[in-house]
Amino acid sequence: MSYSVGQVAGFAGVTVRALHHYDGIGLLSPSGRSTAGHRRYDDGDLDRLQRILFYRELGFPLDEVAVLLDDPETDPREHLRRQHALLTDRIDRLQQMAKAVEHALEAKKMGINLTPEEKFEVFGDFDPDEHAEEVGRRWGDTDAYRESARRTASYTKEDWKRIQDQAEGINQRFAALMDSGAPADGEAAMDLAEEHRGWIDGSYYSCGYEMHTCLGEMYVADERFTAFYDAVRPGLAVFVRDAILANAVRAV
Repeated sequence: MSYSVGQVAGFAGVTVRALHHYDGIGLLSPSGRSTAGHRRYDDGDLDRLQRILFYRELGFPLDEVAVLLDDPETDPREHLRRQHALLTDRIDRLQQMAKAVEHALEAKKMGINLTPEEKFEVFGDFDPDEHAEEVGRRWGDTDAYRESARRTASYTKEDWKRIQDQAEGINQRFAALMDSGAPADGEAAMDLAEEHRGWIDGSYYSCGYEMHTCLGEMYVADERFTAFYDAVRPGLAVFVRDAILANAVRAV
């Protein structure tokens, strides 16, 4: 039994672009080719892809993943035991980190020195004060929270308005890409995802690609964020998430 690159992408929840990249660097080369020269993956290839995705989820760079997978001293069962231990250790911390940075971004209480009238002018119906207590209680000890608090402490009304305008512009351009039929893993969407990452990095806290992909998953996993994006355009949360993931793969 063999599978096309499109079928494998669907099974694994990755993009065709990512599979092509893995093949190009020798991390996952398909075992066969069709008569037309197209990639064909067998069950052994799928097992290797599963292990790759485990290690990628844990944040290992692709070159380190290759070393781990090709270690002659390690059998497949040992891979699974090691991955299970690492996942168990990190999953709670990663979830907390993703929630912390996203809620800290949304709950702009930190350092906001605006009058009620100014806050309404900048944020519209969203009231940052409503989330301040929850954010401080649950995520006040994170580096992202502290960095964001330090940066935003000096922001003026004009600074907040500029940041909000940038965010709205990015979201509207994501929506326009969806309307045009552009794929989430296309160059235009990935470029916009990179701009989105830069907006966070420049406005709030250092946002690397692993952090950015955590945020992308949060847009889909948390119904509050999904509702925010889908109010701009139905399905936008998933589109943005997929663009962020594709951009992170491209950057590897």
